[in-house]
Amino acid sequence: MDIKKLQALVVDALEDVKAQEIAVFDTTHLTSLFDRIAIASGTSNRQTKALAASVRDKVKAAGGDVYGMEGEDTGEWVLVDLGDMIVHIMQAPIRAYYRLEEIWGDKPVKLGAAKRKNTQEAEDAAPKKVSSHLAAGKKAVDAAPVVEKKTPARKPAAAKAATGEKKAAAKPAAVPAGKKIKVAQPKATVAAVKALKATPKPKAAKPKADEAPAKTVIKRIKKPAAE
Repeated sequence: MDIKKLQALVVDALEDVKAQEIAVFDTTHLTSLFDRIAIASGTSNRQTKALAASVRDKVKAAGGDVYGMEGEDTGEWVLVDLGDMIVHIMQAPIRAYYRLEEIWGDKPVKLGAAKRKNTQEAEDAAPKKVSSHLAAGKKAVDAAPVVEKKTPARKPAAAKAATGEKKAAAKPAAVPAGKKIKVAQPKATVAAVKALKATPKPKAAKPKADEAPAKTVIKRIKKPAAE
């Protein structure tokens, strides 16, 4: 069987039973015993056994050869020998302890998006589905015409200054003849005027009888005495 077809069968069989962290490596440059090695993780003994059985049955159904299986008794690490390809199905702690990727992982084989359904890489590579109502809304937005808002042109500083001078120089409106304009006085001024009005005026002091004017005294001295 062609190695690429065998590789696809193994990955499909592992994905059918929800295997985790599926990885395939090219080993032709490391050994002549086999061309590919696959490593996958199971969450329990029952799942690792089911994964191994799925690989065996699918390869046999496609006309391939299964040379042997090991580790089915414990289920911690099950190995399936397919001749040109070796499949290691391990529980996560066993896989982390033995780290087979460091031995055989020089040339990883890239799997298609359909062959990576159960990994984070597959979720990132798969196109995101958009609901029909969101797609319709997006089409409506894309089809809507784009209206550009015109920003009013700013006047230059010289023009603004000239306009300000004109407004300042404008004459007040003429007052009709015969009409008086009341100008409101500040509150402080009104209060001061009222205070001044309320203050009594000082009275002039009358001269006393003894204090006669100087002119009268002089006249009395100059007047001759009667004989």
